[in-house]
Amino acid sequence: MRHFKIYLIALLTFFSIGMAAQCTFRNTAFGSGEYLTYNLYYNWKFIWVKAGTASWYTISSTYRGIPAYRASLTTRGNGKLDDYFVLRDTLLCYDSKQMAPLYFRKGAREGKRYTVDEVFYSYPNGKCHVRQHRIDNDGKHQWQEHTYEDCVYDMMSIFLRARSFNPESWKKGQVVNFPIVDGNSKNPARIVYNGKTNIKADNGCRYRCLELSYLEYEKGKWRNVASFYVTDDQNHIPIRLDMRLKFGSAKAYLVSMKGISNKITSQLK
Repeated sequence: MRHFKIYLIALLTFFSIGMAAQCTFRNTAFGSGEYLTYNLYYNWKFIWVKAGTASWYTISSTYRGIPAYRASLTTRGNGKLDDYFVLRDTLLCYDSKQMAPLYFRKGAREGKRYTVDEVFYSYPNGKCHVRQHRIDNDGKHQWQEHTYEDCVYDMMSIFLRARSFNPESWKKGQVVNFPIVDGNSKNPARIVYNGKTNIKADNGCRYRCLELSYLEYEKGKWRNVASFYVTDDQNHIPIRLDMRLKFGSAKAYLVSMKGISNKITSQLK
């Protein structure tokens, strides 16, 4: 009986991953134990002021019995600008080891507003089913469910996937389109490749980077949400992020990195 239960669990896990096969992708960029830290800067009255820190941590885990990567991004303000702008974001996602999205959560305090977004993914009959949950600033809960023929992604899962893109044949202006979801919406989004540039991190080192812009389609036009500068090597480590927030602009510069999977060949002497 015990062997039958083990077999049944293994079979269910196989089918869960198998049904997500259309949304899978190879991971060549990172592994369990990767830890990245950043300094945050906020544009205050045309001056860039250090406003806090951010950290990205990825580990091996499980989600409802499925082997997964658990990735978390935490941003924290340093208190100096709290009277004018409060930044307290915590993002979490689980992706299968085959990079299929499984769960996403974002708790965001920006200014005086606090909202929570959740997305629960499943893959019945080879389709992509999402349950979306939004807690508004006034505490009101919103739930909705949708099933799609094609895959959809949240901001964390698409970023993990994008790190394994192979840009060797890309030309400036290359576009990757995909649908993006959060707690209450689904919108077209895209990543645009803007070429290569050299970026100095807050660890004192310079890196040859790929510049990628992330855009979302809102109210009939494309909006540039953020620009990412990732190492031009197999790791594609984010060295700098330029973020366009509802309350202004922010930048993040890499301070330290641990648990990197591949040799860093983009560092400049």
